[in-house]
Amino acid sequence: MKNIYYILSLLILIASCTSKTETITENENPVIKVKVAKVEKNSLNNFFTASGKIQAVQSADLSTRIMGFVEKVNVNVGDKVTKGQKLISINNTDLKAKIGQVKSSILEAEASFKNAEKNYLRFKKLHAQNSASDKEMDDITTNYNMAKARLESVNELKNEVKSQFDYANIKAPFTGIITNKYIKEGDMANPGMSLLTIENGNDLEVIATVSENEIIDVKKNTNVFVSISSVNKRIEGNITEISSSSKNTGNQFLVKIELKNTPKEILSGMFATVEFYLPKKIEKQNSKILIPTASIIKKGELTGVYTVSQTNKALLRWLRLGKVYGDKVEVLSGLNTTESYIIWSEGKLFNGANISIQ
Repeated sequence: MKNIYYILSLLILIASCTSKTETITENENPVIKVKVAKVEKNSLNNFFTASGKIQAVQSADLSTRIMGFVEKVNVNVGDKVTKGQKLISINNTDLKAKIGQVKSSILEAEASFKNAEKNYLRFKKLHAQNSASDKEMDDITTNYNMAKARLESVNELKNEVKSQFDYANIKAPFTGIITNKYIKEGDMANPGMSLLTIENGNDLEVIATVSENEIIDVKKNTNVFVSISSVNKRIEGNITEISSSSKNTGNQFLVKIELKNTPKEILSGMFATVEFYLPKKIEKQNSKILIPTASIIKKGELTGVYTVSQTNKALLRWLRLGKVYGDKVEVLSGLNTTESYIIWSEGKLFNGANISIQ
């Protein structure tokens, strides 16, 4: 009898431990709320994507035509400047000496012209009164015209030197932002050397590279979509220019796209993906399995997605992916249309996690 009581007590103790173990296990694997989508094949209008880079419509590398030491750099990278603002001053002693010579020449030419003009007007009256011969009048007129021409010549030289001084004082050609600075005070500036880069960040465009197999289908003044993954933005654009040669671009044709309603987060230099739509052509291949790129799981070189098992558990399925279509990616293998995949979860998913479909 005592043995029976002992066995019953032992069974109750084992059951109690088992219940506690199950409770602990259940607590260690809480149920995660998720949203799922059914795998479907999509029949799309034919379109393709191309890589591109965002740049400012207004952009300029500022340089000088004269040689000299940089006296002053008035701006730094990131500074906003207005049109006509003085950015760099270059010291050129030869130019300063030249302007001094020009000023002296102008004073001399002006004095000679005034004297020639006075004689010309006086002899003109005398000639009208027959008090001066024709030859005298011709000589005075020639002298007057030569003095006038010399004055005009030195004034042109003055304008030329003045324009050279404009290259000694670099000014902003338009309102914008300094994006690069290649020189500092004390450096030697040489003709044609880039000193600063200025861009107007208000108007942006994309330069995309399109292969020779697809460029024939790209048409000017058609709308496209541009995705910038770094800031998670997708905006509309319009094709404004199409290159007719790929000679210097590695068999890739350049396509320029004007952006519309550009958010402030988008900056010059960011990489972009351009979606070229061809509505008049229907995709000749079979329908494709497309899933949102946001649902893709990446681990090293592997890519996958969480699917739903028959017992409501999350199962990580590795996939082989194809082309990207906007915010979706083609699944070449790893999924079929009888399955569902997780597009959102309340907590962090892992392989075998208990899930509750919302």
